[in-house]
Amino acid sequence: MGTTFVTRYDLRAPGATPEERQELFGRSVEQAAYVDRHGHDAIMVSEHHAAEDGYLPSPLLVASAFAAVTERVPITVSALLVNLYEPVRLAEDLAVLDLLSKGRVSYTLGLGYRPVEYELYDRSWTTRGREIEERIARVLELWRTGATTPGPYSQPHPFLFYGGGSPAAARRAARLGLNFQPQHGDPALKEEYDATCRSLGREPGFVLRAPAEGPANVFCADDPEEFWERYGHHLLADATAYQEWHGEAGSYVVDGSRTVEEMREAGVYLVVTPDELVDRCRTGLRLVTSHPACGGLPAEPSWASLRAISEVVLPAVRS
Repeated sequence: MGTTFVTRYDLRAPGATPEERQELFGRSVEQAAYVDRHGHDAIMVSEHHAAEDGYLPSPLLVASAFAAVTERVPITVSALLVNLYEPVRLAEDLAVLDLLSKGRVSYTLGLGYRPVEYELYDRSWTTRGREIEERIARVLELWRTGATTPGPYSQPHPFLFYGGGSPAAARRAARLGLNFQPQHGDPALKEEYDATCRSLGREPGFVLRAPAEGPANVFCADDPEEFWERYGHHLLADATAYQEWHGEAGSYVVDGSRTVEEMREAGVYLVVTPDELVDRCRTGLRLVTSHPACGGLPAEPSWASLRAISEVVLPAVRS
C-alpha cells in the first residue's frame, strides 16, 4: 500500500481582516487547482458554525468552487452537519454539485458535537439522533423517487458515509444503508457496523478507518526550526480551538498541547524537510494530510509547504 496525499481546508483564521480572509479563500481555490494538477488523492473541506475564528460554515459553496477549477481530484465534505439543513433543499444542492463535479464529491454525514450550532439554527439538541436519521432517510427517498429534479449524476446517489465515534453511530450508518467513517481507529466500531448490517440482511458498506497513529497535519519547510518560530502560533491556534470544542480525547487529530514547544514534541502537527517526509513515507507513513491554510497560515509558507509536498515529496514517493 502506498502513501495517500490529502489536502484539507477549514479556513479558520483567528483575527483575520475581511481582506485577509478573502485572500485565504481565494488562495484555497488556486491551491485546489494546483493539487489537482499534481496528483493529490483528495481534497477535504469541513463545516462548523458560530466560530469566532471564521471556521468554514458553507462547505458546499467551497466544494463547488473547487469542483469548477479541478478535473480529476476527488473532493470530500467531512462532515456535513445534516440536522442544520432542510432535506429537500439539501437533496437538490447535493444533486447539482454531483452534476457539476461529475460525481467527484463525496460526503461524510454527521451530527456535530457543538450545542451552540444547534442553537444558532434553532434545532433540538436532545432529539438530534432521531432527527438525523429522519432527515437522511428523507434525502435518500427524494432521490430514489425522483421527487426532486434534476437527479444526481451518480447512481443511485453521491457516495455517502455516516461519521461518528460511538457504537450508536456505527449502528445508525448500518440502518441507513450508508458507508461508515469512524472518527478514530477502534476496530470495535467496524465490527459493530458490520454486524448490524448483516443482522439487517445487507452486506456491509465501505469503512474508512482513521489511522491508528501518525501526524494529522503535515507541513514541509527547508528549515523546520524557522517555520515553527515564525508560524507555529498559527498551528497552535488551530490545536487549541479544537481543544476548546471537544477536549483532548475522541479523535487522533486532537493535540492537547498548550505551547508551540509542546506541539513540536507531540507530533500531531508535523513540520519536516521534504527529504525527511520522503523517508517517513518510504518507511511506513501511509497518510500525508496537508493543511495549507492552517490557523490562517500566510501565503508564503502555505505555498512553500504545498509545493514541496507536491513537487518533491509526492513524485519521489511514487517513483
